[in-house]
Amino acid sequence: MIKMQKGFTLIELMIVVAIIGILAAIALPAYQDYTKRAKMSEVILAAGACRTTITEVYQSGTSASAPSANGWGCESTSATSKYVASITTDTAGTVTVTAQGIDTALIDGKSITLTPYSDVTAATIMSPSNDFGKAVAVWKCGPATSNGVPAKFLPGSCRG
Repeated sequence: MIKMQKGFTLIELMIVVAIIGILAAIALPAYQDYTKRAKMSEVILAAGACRTTITEVYQSGTSASAPSANGWGCESTSATSKYVASITTDTAGTVTVTAQGIDTALIDGKSITLTPYSDVTAATIMSPSNDFGKAVAVWKCGPATSNGVPAKFLPGSCRG
């Protein structure tokens, strides 16, 4: 009688372990970037609150009542949440949100901007002197021009 061998050979087990190791080496960095993007969505959500306020001011205001920088009514110079260090605006209504607590020097202390445009092609930024009484046509989200968050850490809707 010939005895049949049962089980796996050592080489078969080593191949399976190697495949799992390769998959883990690829998946872990992607997962880490994913968690950072998820935390950045809170930063973008903070900018969204200002977006509503600025849209209402543009639609119902007049150039005589144009707010100054950081005078739109939605700013905060102190931390507003675990991942938001500050929210500022400029005279045109561009919102700048600075991130904190995301555990990487690539993101902490860096900013995203949310900019109002008067046309759907995003060619002309809203102007308090010309665009009060009009609706904001489109908002464009992206990294700040100086000290901006790298685009790979931004959700797809905020990559400019």
